[in-house]
Amino acid sequence: MTEAKPSLKRTLIGKVVSDKRAKTVTVLIERRVKHELYGKIVGKSSKYHAHDEKSEYKMGDTIEITESRPISKTKTWVATRLVQKAPEL
Repeated sequence: MTEAKPSLKRTLIGKVVSDKRAKTVTVLIERRVKHELYGKIVGKSSKYHAHDEKSEYKMGDTIEITESRPISKTKTWVATRLVQKAPEL
């Protein structure tokens, strides 16, 4: 019996805020957490550089990124799939 192993790699969904670098997109991940002391819900965000081999994701797209081996000094994530295309203006 061969069962599919659950992936140990983290996946996040966020918005592309920059696509200016070659083969790289900058993804903004926003999350809401409860403040440790005061209990208020606070919005926190983080930016990650993700590898985009074909430069297929553009600014404003919502994409999924997956953790990977270090690709460069700042890149340890890979863009895996498009969740939602950016609205056309």
